[in-house]
Amino acid sequence: MRLNNRCYTYFVIKGDFEPSYITATLNLSPSMQRRIGDLRKDGHKFEFAMWEYGRCNNYDCETENQMMRTIEDLVPKIQELKEIKHKFDVHYTLEVVPSIYVGNSTPSLTPNRAVIEFCYLTQTDIDIDLYLLGSNDEDE
Repeated sequence: MRLNNRCYTYFVIKGDFEPSYITATLNLSPSMQRRIGDLRKDGHKFEFAMWEYGRCNNYDCETENQMMRTIEDLVPKIQELKEIKHKFDVHYTLEVVPSIYVGNSTPSLTPNRAVIEFCYLTQTDIDIDLYLLGSNDEDE
């Protein structure tokens, strides 16, 4: 049985803010949000607020396509994102999380110019968490 590579991408805002403010300002519904003080699975409290948007689980070996699907609704909101960053001093990250099986072709992890421009204009970091899996690892 051949195990398939996979990847997901998402945009996340972290800091000290009320998530409903972000939702209202951007007029977008998050895929996940947490408030400061919300409980984690382990019972500890979140020490920061988090607002996640644009989770893309549709693997594409050209991960720039996934990155673009994640940010496509955010690109027209660059001014609002700048205002949020100024008002709350939040941290923006475009997360890219590929899981690659040994022996499969490797994906292209290079962001295109549109992704780079969005990240530059909004001061968004790109975080790539690459998982290299062997044939004995389970396909989730």
